[in-house]
Amino acid sequence: MRITPRRLALGMSLWAPNFFAGIRVREFSEDWTRAVVTLRVNLITRNYVKTAFGGSMSAMTDPYFFMLLMHQLGRDYVVWDTKGEIEFVKPGRGTLTAVFEVSPERAAQVRELARGGAKVLEWFETVITDEDGDVVARVRREVYVREKKRVTEASAD
Repeated sequence: MRITPRRLALGMSLWAPNFFAGIRVREFSEDWTRAVVTLRVNLITRNYVKTAFGGSMSAMTDPYFFMLLMHQLGRDYVVWDTKGEIEFVKPGRGTLTAVFEVSPERAAQVRELARGGAKVLEWFETVITDEDGDVVARVRREVYVREKKRVTEASAD
């Protein structure tokens, strides 16, 4: 069974770490260039002062840049999420949203950099916003990309 954007969004929303943390994947675009993820701040996802727990906000941003890039690059590349940074700007309340975007041009640039087995570490950025559109946090995620060894060896022959 081929994974479709819709199936992946549903699966990621039902995956226990996301489901119980109040994280929902609202969308993966059909061309794998965009994902929209929400976090509902509630009794389980809030901190001591009743605002969004920073760990929940970090978790809601964890795999999406690497997943978008992985689907655009295809099976010939190893793609991993390696680092994350989050700057908390204001307390998060209500439903928080993060939009992740990896353009086809950016994916092509990464593909070219990784050609021949080169190790690529690329940073991607997004923001987490509240229901009013105010920025709650700024997020950076580093993604590792390398062409798979079997592909590099085959092209050297």
